[in-house]
Amino acid sequence: MSTVIISPTRSPEPAVAPRSSFRTRGPRRSLSSLVYLPALSIAAVAVILVAIGWSSRWGGTSFASSMTNLRVVIVGPVTLAILALFLVVERIRPAQRRPLFARGYRQDLLYTVLNATLVVPLVVALSLSFAEMASKSLSWVILPRIGFIPRWGMIVVIFVAMDGCNWFAHYANHRVRVLWRFHELHHSQEDMSVLTVFRTHPLIHVSYLITLIPGIILIANGAIPTTLLVVYAGVVAFEHSNTNLSFGPLDRIFVSPNYHRIHHRLEGRQDVNLGFALTIWDQFSHRAIFPTAETIRIDTGLPGRPLVVEQGTARPRHLSVFFAQLLAPFRPLEGRGDLATRPFGLDDFRDAAIADQWRPETFQVNTLLEAAAESATR
Repeated sequence: MSTVIISPTRSPEPAVAPRSSFRTRGPRRSLSSLVYLPALSIAAVAVILVAIGWSSRWGGTSFASSMTNLRVVIVGPVTLAILALFLVVERIRPAQRRPLFARGYRQDLLYTVLNATLVVPLVVALSLSFAEMASKSLSWVILPRIGFIPRWGMIVVIFVAMDGCNWFAHYANHRVRVLWRFHELHHSQEDMSVLTVFRTHPLIHVSYLITLIPGIILIANGAIPTTLLVVYAGVVAFEHSNTNLSFGPLDRIFVSPNYHRIHHRLEGRQDVNLGFALTIWDQFSHRAIFPTAETIRIDTGLPGRPLVVEQGTARPRHLSVFFAQLLAPFRPLEGRGDLATRPFGLDDFRDAAIADQWRPETFQVNTLLEAAAESATR
């Protein structure tokens, strides 16, 4: 869709804006200088969903049992054993040599505790509320029991579809600016480890609610067992580990640490290798970059450190950095200095030529400044 700008004819008398516009624009402008307003919409969605679930008593589902099941997946005995094993493997086959108690490891431990305590009930509340709303408003999409397909076949279908939805939500987190403001925390880690999987903003889970849709549609045909979800969580944790391991020929199918590290690289595009467990979605979208000897030990993090990180000061200040990172999505864009790394919203594409040539991870502000300076001297 093209935009045509028509110059207005000059009026005999200067146009005066209505008083009401001065009353509304001023406070809104001052508010936007204090907080990034679109981020509040994500928080509002979370609050509304929780309120709906609370009022409907979670659709008759036991909140306590759902929370217990999720805790089993996130920090259950099997999950903790898997994480401990991966932490040992990181010391034996590291992608990069790091101290045993590196700053990044300690910071990720804070997010692990946050996820095990406060995030679990939030995710359960969001999930139950979303499922209840979807089952009532979209009851026509729920398929009846399909008898000719065995239960294990349906589980495979749900699993693959769920992984595809995770890929789509992940892609959106890199392409939609308001979602990126919550997702960039995950990419700020410069000391990757298996615990980096927990380095996420609590409200990021709003964007991943679409992964529930396959299960809602096929709910009459069974559900994914908790054991399979634990394995899935273990695979996702493993791909964040600081290991130089791959799956060999199966790298073309499953996401390995070497494959996923490219997604977290410091230099180059980060909207590649978006897959959670399967690489097929990246291959279908031409976003798959398979590891080489040069990519195994590449540095990770955000160019220019637009987000406060634990490595940014002479002395570690884990708690202050922790709270600053959680509040970062609500900070105004002005003064962040992260134009080189953040995805643009639709309103940023003022010109079709810019939209065609722009790439979020390679676009540099310095390039614009140099071009402007060169133009000014001509």
